[in-house]
Amino acid sequence: MAEPAASVLEVRDLKTVFRTRGGEIHAVNDVSFHLRKGELLGVVGESGSGKSVTMMSLLRLLPMPPAEVRGGQAFLNGRDLISMSDEELRSVRGAKVGFVFQDPMTSLNPVFTLGNQIMEPLIKHMKMSKAQAEARAVELLELVGIPDARRRLYQYPHQFSGGMRQRVMIAIALACDPDVLIADEPTTALDVTIQAQILELVRELRQKLGMAIIWITHDLGVIAGIADRVMVMYGGQIVEQAPVRELFANPQHPYTRALLQTIPRISGPRDARLKVIEGQPPILSGPLTACPFRARCEFRHDTCDQLNPARRPIDGLPLGKGHDVACHWHAPASAEVAHA
Repeated sequence: MAEPAASVLEVRDLKTVFRTRGGEIHAVNDVSFHLRKGELLGVVGESGSGKSVTMMSLLRLLPMPPAEVRGGQAFLNGRDLISMSDEELRSVRGAKVGFVFQDPMTSLNPVFTLGNQIMEPLIKHMKMSKAQAEARAVELLELVGIPDARRRLYQYPHQFSGGMRQRVMIAIALACDPDVLIADEPTTALDVTIQAQILELVRELRQKLGMAIIWITHDLGVIAGIADRVMVMYGGQIVEQAPVRELFANPQHPYTRALLQTIPRISGPRDARLKVIEGQPPILSGPLTACPFRARCEFRHDTCDQLNPARRPIDGLPLGKGHDVACHWHAPASAEVAHA
């Protein structure tokens, strides 16, 4: 049996807070995870669950203040991103970690040509000459499927469709051959046909380049098609983590189950109503001392009000290596079992 690939990214006990007039918001709470070389890790959860803030905290992409990374470590090939100086981190962004932002309509600078925006990291990080950077920029546009790449290098963002702009964003993120690519809901603003094209592009690029990818989304259908492993977030923490097939076949956290039940299905009665998760996500105005999902959970028990459950493995493998969950009851099959 082949040995598992080494971790390219190891995050330990990451904490991020936002200081506001109303007090502190604890947006990321002791998040720990790893990413193996060549792996695609899916990160899912509702808006406000901490997905984007977690990943942006790693590269200090949040406005500080009001944000503050208050603790934790994030080792990228052995170097801790959290303890790096601003100058050191600038050399990592784009060069070692590529970031594809959520909205392709606003992520590109409208007053610079696409060529300028692709060539900038090549000249800065790779020390290429302008001619070398231009040749590499053409290669990158061709790689992400943009036709007539050399001519389009001199065009501006407004001359491209939403799907083409997202391809350009991916090209910029790939420019310096990063070890890790973080894609923050990159297909949310695109129509279904273009989404499918971008997902196919990511599959092809991953196969060609072998890089590790973190794919942030609220769409479990997307995750089912592209991820190796899934991390479910709620209340600024990880509530469940498992290989993708295991998660879909055997969800253990009540929140994961609820998310899966909200997926529309072709089979079943035509008049069947879509399931919804009743209630609202928690306001994280202090450290978590109880289960953040308790107010919306059908399996709630007194212990859930008194103690925030720690993640623990349920398959005998070390934490983070197999299937683990942060739940006092592991989402039992019935409320009767939960309250026994």
